Amino acid sequence: MQSLYSMHQNHSDSIEKQEKFLFQSIENVQDLYLIMISTLIEIRAKEEAFIEISRKKHLATKEEKNPNLKFVQNKVLNILSENNSLSIALENRKINNWQVHDEYIQILINEIKASEMYKNYMNQPGSSFEEDKALVVAIFTDIIAPNVKLYEYLEDHKLTWIDDVPLVNTLILKQLKAITDTEDGGFRVPKLYNDSDDKEFVSQLFRKTLLNEETLAKEYADKTPNWEAERIAEIDNIILRMAICEFLKFPSIPVKVTINEYLELAKEYSTPKSSIFINGILDNLVKDFTAADKLKKVGRGLM
Repeated sequence: MQSLYSMHQNHSDSIEKQEKFLFQSIENVQDLYLIMISTLIEIRAKEEAFIEISRKKHLATKEEKNPNLKFVQNKVLNILSENNSLSIALENRKINNWQVHDEYIQILINEIKASEMYKNYMNQPGSSFEEDKALVVAIFTDIIAPNVKLYEYLEDHKLTWIDDVPLVNTLILKQLKAITDTEDGGFRVPKLYNDSDDKEFVSQLFRKTLLNEETLAKEYADKTPNWEAERIAEIDNIILRMAICEFLKFPSIPVKVTINEYLELAKEYSTPKSSIFINGILDNLVKDFTAADKLKKVGRGLM
């Protein structure tokens, strides 16, 4: 949707160039995921380094010589730090943002140490795996994910990430809650695409919508008698064309799935009343397409 909107705004006619940008934006989501999950690794590493430096000070205090190591020995933080899948992904994608900009990690550490959850955790003698996990989940939920400075850094680093941050953070939280008390915690870096069909779908939806814009627009032209074409928000037009394209040219996608997904897009990116407007048009189109036998869906439950 954003790529199609960008082409309209820039009056571009280079499908290949925009498609390349589209795929690069998707690749960048993987980098964003790795950057966000690596905050936990770097927080632990920086705190461990600080403890070692403090220990070696010429006039180290009693607390500095015998520090509380509970946080840096947190089992979940150690699982992430030593996880093979994560280490390989970070190296392959050359993710070193927090080594270059470690001031953001220090900001997070300061917030963590000032929090009641951290103080309570550190003051309790010993801890179970579940308590270790609960702390890490709480740190990510309450301190890392909503951090304004971190958000500003991500926005400045890559503008396309702003829409992806909630998705990535939700995935990371789900993974953190699922970590088990085993050597690798059952943690795996997720694949960007489920399979080659997923990647092909991206290209086909983009190209088929773009190359059939006029034909797709005609499908709903008579469904908006009270609206002149130029009065319909451009995002709404794009959403309608994409949805109709899925109806008619993607037989494996259920009609209900298409409607639900594009209504969510409308709620997120268009005007307050757009989802109602789009829902009405799509409902009417489904009835017409069904009556005319234009919906060629394959498989059970696809209507």
